[in-house]
Amino acid sequence: MATKPSSTSAAAQAAATQPAATKRPAPPKTTRGKAGPNRWDYAPALESTKILQLKDRYELFIDGAWVKPTSKQYFQTVSPSTLKPLAEVAQGSAKDVDKAVAAARRAFENDWSKRSGAERGRFLFRIARILQQRAREFAVLESLDGGKPIKESRDVDVPLAAAHFFYYAGWADKLEYAFPGQKVRPLGVAGQVIPWNFPLMMLAWKVAPALAAGNTVVLKPAETTPLTALLFCEVLEQAGLPAGVVNIVTGDGTTGAAVVGHPDVDKVAFTGSTAVGKQIARAVAGTDKKVTLELGGKAANIVFDDAPLDQAVEGIVNGIYFNQGHVCCAGSRLFVQESAYDAVISKLKRRMETLRIGDPLDKNTDVGAINSKAQLERITTLVNAGVEEGAEIWQPACDLPKKGYFFRPTIFTGVSQSHRIAQEEIFGPVLSVLTFRTPAEAIEKANNTPYGLSAGVWTDKGSRILSMVSKLKAGVVWANTFNRFDPASPFGGYQESGYGREGGLQGLAPYLHIEKA
Repeated sequence: MATKPSSTSAAAQAAATQPAATKRPAPPKTTRGKAGPNRWDYAPALESTKILQLKDRYELFIDGAWVKPTSKQYFQTVSPSTLKPLAEVAQGSAKDVDKAVAAARRAFENDWSKRSGAERGRFLFRIARILQQRAREFAVLESLDGGKPIKESRDVDVPLAAAHFFYYAGWADKLEYAFPGQKVRPLGVAGQVIPWNFPLMMLAWKVAPALAAGNTVVLKPAETTPLTALLFCEVLEQAGLPAGVVNIVTGDGTTGAAVVGHPDVDKVAFTGSTAVGKQIARAVAGTDKKVTLELGGKAANIVFDDAPLDQAVEGIVNGIYFNQGHVCCAGSRLFVQESAYDAVISKLKRRMETLRIGDPLDKNTDVGAINSKAQLERITTLVNAGVEEGAEIWQPACDLPKKGYFFRPTIFTGVSQSHRIAQEEIFGPVLSVLTFRTPAEAIEKANNTPYGLSAGVWTDKGSRILSMVSKLKAGVVWANTFNRFDPASPFGGYQESGYGREGGLQGLAPYLHIEKA
């Protein structure tokens, strides 16, 4: 399939499809509907939604019961791939947060903190097993509400969520061994705010270690993707978790601010944008609250000329186009050694021509829908900025759904360090390609960012990997792979990517008072 780099504006190329009344840009002459040498044609393989039994309206989950919001207000959550409403969700207020925190405090003092670690672990094991039993239900809902391809929800998000509960269930009765020679005790009430890109997985990353350590939780899911958190409440009921141990309050940013700023919350955990993370840091400054912030990133994916290039191309695609680029640790900056540049770009474009963009519930889909109109507008703005600043844009020819929020996978070449697309987090399927000659130059360019969350290195030399890892300013560095996660491995960054760690033994420490024996 022959394609040429596009020089038209990104706005005309973006797959931003508003409701049917909005005029769409004309599709490219070469479309993915025609079979080409680099792809196979598949019949649609849609995942059925019959397994879901969504309510028309969801209340707040407080003290083990569904409670109407004091505001008496609700908002709609819609599917970004079809723009169809899915359900009405309660708008929690500061008064509702007060009720949730009070319920969590009662549960902590009268029940959960008094249970043995073995008892807490049994509840976590139950939750993990129920998540596995209802995995298909959660995967379908995650794709329907968030826009990510079903194969990612099914094979990554839900299994990893269950794995985190299994992992921390094992630690619940071993805390004295986790921190030998020290006394540990739970903090109290944890206020947690999670993002829209991995709703269920981020819930598991935060709730599992908090409960294992003996804390209780008030959690606020993202406004655009609250449904898997609300379905998780059914898992808590099914597992018989005591009332008040986990409370879920839905709403917009004001609800999250009420959770973070509540005086009776002992621990704050937040995953989201750097801008909001800075607001939270200012809000809790001067208090004795423990804080974990996992914020934005602008990861460098570095490819040397001795790397296995076909494997590296798969890692590049997975690093930036997984979940439509809605990943804080996405490898959005690709650094290619000059001697391998032509080969890498040729292979990368050929691979991108095979990507399927479309219905997230189709098992053949590789790139799903952008999560919201606001995020689509931000992606379009930054891509247009890249074009205006002189970078060369390339996108594969493809047909896009007539409804929903979609954007073509994009490559920018001819990018300089000063370009906005090389400095700002786009949080979309957009890759900026830069070059380097020596390892020292690669390090200098990769570290030229205010972020410090993740990075990747592709090379055949183990000694070079170790050398690069020691010099890259990133909390997580992958070697000859990208975007790989495990419950036993800590994750987090520094600089404007936040502080603290989630996952592994290190993920328990932020939820504990640790003192010398």
